[in-house]
Amino acid sequence: MTPAKIAVTAILAASLPTLAMAQDLRFWTTEEQPDRLAKQQAMASEFEAATGVSVEVIPITEKDLGARATAAFAAGDLPDVIYHPLQYALPWAESGLLDTEAATDAINDLGSGTFAAGALSMAAVDGGWASVPVDGWTQLVVYRKDKFDEMGLVAPSTYAAVMAALEKLHNPPDMYGFVAPTKVDENFMSQVLEHVFLANGVSPVDGNGFAPLDEATTGEVLDFYKAIAAASPPGELYWKQSRELYFAGKAAMIIWSPFILDELAGLRDSAPPTINDDPQSRELASLTGVITNFAGPSNASGAAYADVRYFGITSDADTDPAIDFVKYSMDEGYPQTLGIAPEGKFPVRKGTADDPSKFADIWATLPVGVDRKAPLGNLYPQEMIDEIVGGLDVGQRWGVREGQLALASKINNSQAINRIVRQYIDGEIATVAEAVAALNAELAAIQ
Repeated sequence: MTPAKIAVTAILAASLPTLAMAQDLRFWTTEEQPDRLAKQQAMASEFEAATGVSVEVIPITEKDLGARATAAFAAGDLPDVIYHPLQYALPWAESGLLDTEAATDAINDLGSGTFAAGALSMAAVDGGWASVPVDGWTQLVVYRKDKFDEMGLVAPSTYAAVMAALEKLHNPPDMYGFVAPTKVDENFMSQVLEHVFLANGVSPVDGNGFAPLDEATTGEVLDFYKAIAAASPPGELYWKQSRELYFAGKAAMIIWSPFILDELAGLRDSAPPTINDDPQSRELASLTGVITNFAGPSNASGAAYADVRYFGITSDADTDPAIDFVKYSMDEGYPQTLGIAPEGKFPVRKGTADDPSKFADIWATLPVGVDRKAPLGNLYPQEMIDEIVGGLDVGQRWGVREGQLALASKINNSQAINRIVRQYIDGEIATVAEAVAALNAELAAIQ
């Protein structure tokens, strides 16, 4: 071998490990339960078989994600792609941790019109999006459709419709009109209250930070919540009593996450329906309807309370393969992505340009449940499936559009709204004006 050939061979040999490393992606995921992790690893293997690019799936505990990402960013050692909750999308984009151009390219390649509008809007930045929406869920107003139909009532999609139903269906102890959370130190109350506030277009933040609550529109929220609390059983109520009373056939309406759907159909032994003697009965599921978009009198368009998860392509990523992995996960591999936990992973991408309902249709066939499995499409009618998926088009959260999600989270975590609403419900605060003044005074102090 000539000296020139030896030199060329040496250069190639030295460069091969670097080239091989460039083909390896690291993917952080908060879906760290063993069965969910196995499904993600299987999809990564399919992606490697299709592209030749390997993906290391790395589980990260969600409560540690923020600190881990910040440390990795400072060290220049971020993974290529991070599956993350909504709360990180805009702050990470602003800090430079995320490559927003890469996310925007992925979304545009897939077709921005194929994504749920609400999921996209919550991650919108100048010129595109911070991250790629993956999946989400919207909070549900769960109601006894059979009872509504018997009484000629319209579905409880507005404050007024709920109030009309309370008049006809509240008949304790046989049937409570509602089970509204009243346990101040439970996040469940914060979550339901945010949904009710959003429904009437009321938010405690704007683009500048805290926004004083308007007395008129906030008063409508407070009086509505007081009414549904009055139609609830006495005591400190949270998710447990809400589910138990509905499952026993003793509640006309509740607000819950979609994780109730498999339990409602008798697929989870730890939370069986008790409306009859068969803990595996699907009777209650067949009598139930759901509403995602809920409206107050000052916000006719309403809102859905949404929790959305995203793929963030990081600033340290091997960009082109990372984009390809995200696109694969949202296209050929999207059924596997949703299949990790279909009851809580609604498709934010309903289909493709050529087949607009492709993924929504597939999602309805994916099995849900713990002790028994069945597709949601076998448990609930198509119009209910459409309502569930459609909620992501109008999904909202306090502070997202205003760039104040961190402050909104602090406000919720303070539980000041829970406490003052409870005081108003109990008559400790006598008037709307006093309650709104108390809310404004406490929330203004939260930084």
